[in-house]
Amino acid sequence: MKLWFNLFCRDVQAQMRFYADLLGWPEAVASRSPIYRALASEGVQFGFNALPAYALLGLAERQPAPDAGLAPVTAYATFMLDSPAAVDAATVGAPALGGGVVKAPYATYYGQWQAVLHDPEGHVFRVSVQQLPDGAAPAAPPR
Repeated sequence: MKLWFNLFCRDVQAQMRFYADLLGWPEAVASRSPIYRALASEGVQFGFNALPAYALLGLAERQPAPDAGLAPVTAYATFMLDSPAAVDAATVGAPALGGGVVKAPYATYYGQWQAVLHDPEGHVFRVSVQQLPDGAAPAAPPR
């Protein structure tokens, strides 16, 4: 099975460049269209749909108003990286590329090192690794 995950974006080219630069994923050139760009890595395609895709998909009535501001977070992607240092580097890289940090790197109660970031259009995502940096202990589980 493969997973293709898509974001609706105002500027598909800029969004693709942000994630390509942050993650080092190549463009899925064969998927390119006038309203779509995508990156691909290890069975995953991460795509960027231009706003006309709302109508194409029968979702025109669910398209946010142009002045709606940030949309509520109802889903987010998690990019599993190779090391705690990679999570730290992505956290530094996101603002440098026009995104931002929602929550700086931290130890989870389930033993991952992760950060919550956002892209230039405000989409929230996580970067995480299934280990903690040397000296870090898991957080206490929520009650």
